[in-house]
Amino acid sequence: MAQIKDLGVEPFLDALARQSATPGGGSAAAIIGAMGAALVSMVCNLTIGKKKYVEVEGEMKDVLAKAEALRHRLTGMIQADVKAFDSVMAAYGLPKETDADKAKRETAIQAALKQATDVPLACCQAAREVIDLALAASEKGNLNVISDAGVAVLAAYAALRSGALNVYTNAKMITDKTFVDAKLKVLEGLLTGAEGATEKAYGIVKGKLS
Repeated sequence: MAQIKDLGVEPFLDALARQSATPGGGSAAAIIGAMGAALVSMVCNLTIGKKKYVEVEGEMKDVLAKAEALRHRLTGMIQADVKAFDSVMAAYGLPKETDADKAKRETAIQAALKQATDVPLACCQAAREVIDLALAASEKGNLNVISDAGVAVLAAYAALRSGALNVYTNAKMITDKTFVDAKLKVLEGLLTGAEGATEKAYGIVKGKLS
């Protein structure tokens, strides 16, 4: 079976729209974040090597390298989200005839839910990094493509908040409160300041287009 990341745009959208839980919002969040990272890379690629931007070339090369690494990380999360969800469904489908069955099933469910929390949290972490890179691109990128830095930061913010919804969804079903509290603390840290950074980048871009 082909990896979701290898599908064309239309087949991927068809897969999202069909009467199936996967791919779903988690995979969509990952691809949205990856698109944000790709747009940051584009702005960098069209800034590097331009005489007008020689003073920021070193910084843009650094931003480019980080954006590309994040793009590949986020792309990998598309399939990871599907696998995590499928693991949860498989755990719920385990036998529950005896007390031993029930205990084994509950253990499997909890382990799968933890995995299904970690995957979107990783997506949130990557998306948050893309927001910061998009801000740098909006501040110092090529003016001819500066609007793309704005699209990049909005995509990354959408990915962050979308991934957060999946973290919340799975966390509420986990009985290990120490695990839940730790993950939610990380998530809240990622969300803190993200809106401000996004609005700052958007404002910079809009100002340069006015």
